[in-house]
Amino acid sequence: MLFSSTSFLFAFLPIFLGLYFLLPGTRLRNMLLLLGSLFFYAWGEAFYVLVLLASIVLNYAFGLLIEARKDRRAAFGILSAAVSMNLLLLGVFKYADFGVENLNLILSQLGLGPIMLPSIHLPIGISFFSFQAITYVVDIYRRQAQAQKNPLRVGLYISLFPQLIAGPIVRYRQIADQLRTRQSRLKDIAEGMRRFVVGLAKKVLIANTLGQAADSIFSIPAAELQPAVAWLGILSFTFQIYFDFAGYSDMAIGLGRCFGFSFPENFNWPYRSHSMREFWRRWHISLSTFFRDYLYIPLGGNRRGHVRTSLNLILVFLLCGLWHGASWNFVIWGMIHGLFLALERSSFGSLLSAWPRTIQSLYVLIVVLLSWVFFRADDLTHAWAYLNSLLGLNGASGNDYPLSLYLNPRLILILCLASLSLSSWPRSLWLRFSNPAKGRELPFESLRLAALFLIFLLSAMSLAMGTHNPFIYFRF
Repeated sequence: MLFSSTSFLFAFLPIFLGLYFLLPGTRLRNMLLLLGSLFFYAWGEAFYVLVLLASIVLNYAFGLLIEARKDRRAAFGILSAAVSMNLLLLGVFKYADFGVENLNLILSQLGLGPIMLPSIHLPIGISFFSFQAITYVVDIYRRQAQAQKNPLRVGLYISLFPQLIAGPIVRYRQIADQLRTRQSRLKDIAEGMRRFVVGLAKKVLIANTLGQAADSIFSIPAAELQPAVAWLGILSFTFQIYFDFAGYSDMAIGLGRCFGFSFPENFNWPYRSHSMREFWRRWHISLSTFFRDYLYIPLGGNRRGHVRTSLNLILVFLLCGLWHGASWNFVIWGMIHGLFLALERSSFGSLLSAWPRTIQSLYVLIVVLLSWVFFRADDLTHAWAYLNSLLGLNGASGNDYPLSLYLNPRLILILCLASLSLSSWPRSLWLRFSNPAKGRELPFESLRLAALFLIFLLSAMSLAMGTHNPFIYFRF
């Protein structure tokens, strides 16, 4: 079930909110949230809800076993089994096909027959709930959290529907107290719904429009793709993936706040960054901090010299790319980011800091934009051909696919709105609008409510028209 669907907005959500606030006490509300979350997941993954339930039961048991072991070596052994189980679950469903496909290429070179494997369906959101489960058992081992004795709370932590399918990745210790007791004040509900509506607008009004253009352009045969159209396609995708994922995160954080949960921020205007290091402090924050705390630092971080630090960064981002998808495209995308992060820790970092801020921003945008080609393209051949198109090296005439076929007034308007994410003044204006001077609260609040109602109405109208409406990160 999509947040940006009529069935969710006008059926599931209002009914569920009504039932939730009718129930007294956190215990009953938790039970409803767990049942609602399982129903939400089963709506699109009827059979694979069993995978989610298996993850809940096994991680609950592992958490208790880890905490019960006073001997650190024994506890580490159980932790290793728990992490291996979660990674095995992820590996079987997400990477088995990819692994067999590449193994068959090697076998064919050796003159051996291929391994036949039935196609394995990828359960939605498995990368997200598997990583959350890993944080649960690791934090218990590190004694940063206590094992939860109530299995329903573990189930709710792993399956909580606002962030189940596409994050943000929430660590158990961040919401452990909120699972036990919390309040949903009127102020929290109002602010949560405001955040939800803003996220919905980012997704439906901006990302969906840009996605139509990006999908159309990336489907053009490389031999017919002229540079101007290729640049429009990757620019559209660059903004699409940001507003798609940031919009989902806004909706998840807003819904969580309605239920009394405080989820971590996941995006902080990443395209305003002045280095790749800053970019990853602003982009998909919950994922980048997960890899930092659970992989980069255990590998040694930056404590073992420049060469080891560079290798650690490249390895971490290679795995970060692979986490996004079982494809060499994602591996290369991750390695590009890892290489530039390693480069910025060398003398290049000092050189970069001496450049004018505008040049720094341009450098980040070029690296990020060109790396998105590998993220969006169907395969390596497609990615390489698209890069050639951007540079005008494919000799395309473009007669059958002119720029005017895609650059219509609506797309121009949406691109102009999306480009505001490159500037800091829209956020400053919104903060001023949200915190008016004393004595002027009522007119400002009335204006804000009217604006929110208008963008919700426009979003609903767009959904009613049945426009392009996937969530990019659902496949991860």
